[in-house]
Amino acid sequence: MFDIAIPAPHINPIAFEIPKFHIFDWSIGPLDIRWYALGYIAGIIIAWNILAYLSKNGKIWGKEIAPFNTENVDDFIFYAILGILLGGRLGYVFFYAPQMLLNPISILKTWEGGMSFHGGILGVAISVFWVSISKKVKFLSLADAVALASPIGIGIVRIANFINQELWGRVTDVPWAFIFETDEKQLPRHPSQLYESIFEGFLPFIILYIAVFKFKSLQKNGLTAGIFLCLYSIARISLENFREPDAGLIFGFTRGMVYSIPLLLLGIGFILNSLRKKEVTI
Repeated sequence: MFDIAIPAPHINPIAFEIPKFHIFDWSIGPLDIRWYALGYIAGIIIAWNILAYLSKNGKIWGKEIAPFNTENVDDFIFYAILGILLGGRLGYVFFYAPQMLLNPISILKTWEGGMSFHGGILGVAISVFWVSISKKVKFLSLADAVALASPIGIGIVRIANFINQELWGRVTDVPWAFIFETDEKQLPRHPSQLYESIFEGFLPFIILYIAVFKFKSLQKNGLTAGIFLCLYSIARISLENFREPDAGLIFGFTRGMVYSIPLLLLGIGFILNSLRKKEVTI
């Protein structure tokens, strides 16, 4: 069964190190910059640019001007960064490791790992809601734009998971199985991080790009966001069958499956709502 397996590439999870430096009487560093952090940074920069482009292109919305401007985009990015960091970390604590609540200091140790996508998406959703209220931007219009801007970052971060040799898949005998150095059992496993990179990130972006620029999905409030939520949820639920569970099961289902079901239902609701003849106005 295990005659052939590919050793996972040995890539230092630390991309580079910032040497120790001084600011006035303070000494800072050295600081390790990890591929995982760079993945988030790259995803945010890409999303920022996509949102900025959408904010300047009224035609794609079927209007003279876009429903939000570049100032709104800048505000959203600020809050989204907070939402990703706080939501992702707290989501990990509450969804996967509630025992950390007994030692609150451990919650701050983000360098030891532990971020939840579902917590992160909740943080981003709160950011969208806040900007829509504070800047009087239509919630679903901004959510649609964020849906197009997000998948590339998801794909990049999953590649960073592969580089870190974490969140690997279940044992398998497929020809492309990998042996990860971080696996104590040293068994051939699915490279589930790469599966997720493609089917949760890059492929949804291609589909959404076609929906937006070919079929003008942004002209139906909530449609693009609904497609994104459905694509991600279906991919995540399916790929959990190849990924080694990283926490206890819930009624026989992985936590990734369970936490994705509400997103799928919400996505279906957005799509059905958007396809009504009466235009959604929120």
